[in-house]
Amino acid sequence: MKFLGTMKNVNGVLEIGGVSVNKLKKEFGTPLYIYDLEFMEKKIRDIKKTFKSEKFKTTIVYASKAYLSKGMVQIIDREELHIDAVSGGELYTILSSGFPSKRIHMHGNNKSFEELYTCVQNEIGSIILDNRFEGEKVSQICKKLNKKMDVMLRLNIGIDAHTHEYIKTSKHSSKFGESIFDKEIQNIVKNIIDKEYLNFLGFHCHIGSQIFDEMAFCEAVKIMVRFTKEISKKLDITIPEINIGGGFGVRYTAEDTDVDLKIIMKKIIASLEENCEKENLIIQNVTIEPGRSIVAQAGSTLYTVGGDKKTYGGEKYIFVDGGMTDNIRPALYSAKYESVVANKLNETKKEIVTIAGKCCESGDVISKNTKLGKCTEEDLVLVSCTGAYGHSMSSNYNKALKPAVVFVRDRDVYLISKRESYEDLVKNDCVLPKKIYNID
Repeated sequence: MKFLGTMKNVNGVLEIGGVSVNKLKKEFGTPLYIYDLEFMEKKIRDIKKTFKSEKFKTTIVYASKAYLSKGMVQIIDREELHIDAVSGGELYTILSSGFPSKRIHMHGNNKSFEELYTCVQNEIGSIILDNRFEGEKVSQICKKLNKKMDVMLRLNIGIDAHTHEYIKTSKHSSKFGESIFDKEIQNIVKNIIDKEYLNFLGFHCHIGSQIFDEMAFCEAVKIMVRFTKEISKKLDITIPEINIGGGFGVRYTAEDTDVDLKIIMKKIIASLEENCEKENLIIQNVTIEPGRSIVAQAGSTLYTVGGDKKTYGGEKYIFVDGGMTDNIRPALYSAKYESVVANKLNETKKEIVTIAGKCCESGDVISKNTKLGKCTEEDLVLVSCTGAYGHSMSSNYNKALKPAVVFVRDRDVYLISKRESYEDLVKNDCVLPKKIYNID
């Protein structure tokens, strides 16, 4: 396994942020999500330093769906980034953390009336309209509250980035955005602009996730700039902003490209400047939305081994005390990870094993046919690069308890989310009354 951030081998035991995994296990139990705070902040600052231009302002919006907690919101606020939400729950988490509402942006392809009302009521930074109908909804709410709202329109620009089918978001058949090839697109934009309570900022796109080819982003920039120029000319308006989304790839295993995020940022800026000059388009602000690229490699999941099994078919299993409930990505779209026996780093003998969880599902596998040091019951297995979408997509399937989350740095440990209890599992359950009444 490739060591990332502050990971160190200290006498055969893994340390992250100067804290031993043995100590983390003793204090917080397993499974446990561990975030390297120093490494995470470095990722943020690398983007801030390189996503800059002398020709227009730049805005970095953290895509909170990758990982969200009150503690994470505090980090984003401290680093002076903006943040987005795609649900009422995410919006509530961000607002309840005291985050400045003007730096919040709302996404989603089917925002409810309640979600939109909360956005307008709290005067958030902007709402990214996904379709032609949302403009009318937002306008009605704004009129009722007598408030204006900044909006953008999400576009489907037709780029088919080379990524997994489930995380492609810009194909012609995608559920997201309005297609630039739709013959009604000009009228859709005009209808938004004509609404008294809406202030149209510009266009948004997102071509997919886990993209390693910077040329895909440069092509997106080219299309967005050209389309923005075309619409501004046809409707005789000034369009001040472009948002090119996120989706920057992250190295999970040796099979992936080891991306230098700083180089990608510089190439995107160069492409923006070049294409704006070519189209004679003046843009005031350009936005990107990194999420995975900030938190994925900073996060790891620590497990305790419960035992092993050699099947009649020859498969060697190592069983851990978590699984698809804390990391659904391998089962959902065959995501791959690297792992290590974290308390026996100096073990030289390796074997090919499948790391499996404890859920009652054959597909509950964390890592298939992976090379791992020999381990036995009570050893600790750490799976790296789980910082994005592990905690966010975790569940209580089989009534599993969601793990605790800790941030570590300089030998300090910060408890960010407590481990769930059995009482937490049933706190919203209602007891069936002795007599059931017919409500007809």
